[in-house]
Amino acid sequence: MIEDFDVTSDWHVAAPYDFLRRLRAGSPVFKSEHLGAYVLTRHADVRAAYGDPASFSSTGSLTISRSLTRETREKLGEHGSFLSSFVANVDPPDHTRLRRSVSRAFTPRAVAALEQRFRRLNEDLLDRVAPHGQADFVTELGHEPSIKLTARFIGVPEADEAFVQAHVKDWFQLFLSPQPPERQLELAGSFLDYLDYVDRLVAARAKDPRDDFTSLMTALIGAELTHREVVELISTILLGGNDTVPNQLGNTVLRLLREEVWPVPGALLANASEECMRIDGASLGSFRYAARKIDLHGVSIPAGALVLLSTDSAGHDESVFPDPDRFVIDRPNAAEHLVFGYGIHFCVGAALARLQLRTALEVLGHRLPRLRLVPGQAVAYRRSIVGRGLSSLAVEW
Repeated sequence: MIEDFDVTSDWHVAAPYDFLRRLRAGSPVFKSEHLGAYVLTRHADVRAAYGDPASFSSTGSLTISRSLTRETREKLGEHGSFLSSFVANVDPPDHTRLRRSVSRAFTPRAVAALEQRFRRLNEDLLDRVAPHGQADFVTELGHEPSIKLTARFIGVPEADEAFVQAHVKDWFQLFLSPQPPERQLELAGSFLDYLDYVDRLVAARAKDPRDDFTSLMTALIGAELTHREVVELISTILLGGNDTVPNQLGNTVLRLLREEVWPVPGALLANASEECMRIDGASLGSFRYAARKIDLHGVSIPAGALVLLSTDSAGHDESVFPDPDRFVIDRPNAAEHLVFGYGIHFCVGAALARLQLRTALEVLGHRLPRLRLVPGQAVAYRRSIVGRGLSSLAVEW
């Protein structure tokens, strides 16, 4: 019987649901020694915690650097607290100010305008790959369109896309997955190079503004935002486009192929996307700090304690989603998952992420209607504290 989370084990990301079910039933507030955190596992509790920043503080919650060695922290210096001013990592009133600024770039009209660009990126990729008859979905199909769309949105030159992708991957490994001490130092060097790159991009747009997100945010420096806040905003949006959204697409395609519902009928695309996010979310949850002593389900969470809001468990809560481990393509409340958070910290890029997922599935389904898994492969996930993503996925058509 599994007794605790274990980030070093394959089951932690690939198949945690029996464990999470036991927690919801018997230990809905679970003290995890392995994570060094209290874990909320029920949908109602996770949702309520997201909606109560006065009790569950976001300040510093994304800076998951407790596993870093002293040498690594010294190398990072002030950047060991990176993300300290990112919008998802602060409470009001700073959060209110930051989100207001960022939201200017994510208006419904602005997001809709990106759809055709993203569709074209997927079509162009398939023009090149489709004749091959097979591919690694993760490395050859799932990531490139999202990476390119995010780069155009941010203002990253095409020549720098590979650099950004490689360094974002290193950042993910450094802060959000366990690494041996020697590897930590390598990743820290890569991370500092990445921050220097974004810093130079901000400086360049300050001198020569263009029609991109970086220029829009740089124009607010001194009035609404600081230079560091802009660097952190850009760095983190690049993480979403280079990692989280492509991971969700990979998880989604794997699920749809296993369930033999490929290609998805157009009328069901939106709901199928939500059901896949619910059942195979790329995000496993968010960390918070208890701003005060919190008593919940007979457990006292001390002030200052780290708390994991398990959206992965919430998405499988039987009281909200009947038969939660079964994929139901037209599940009426699939969108009640909490993958994008809830309340003031609902993901500012959620509409864009949803658009990308739907559009990619539509184009892939049209162009590769006979897409299928290569038989006999061992499907493996990357090891992570808060993310679910495939390391590879062999497909053919």
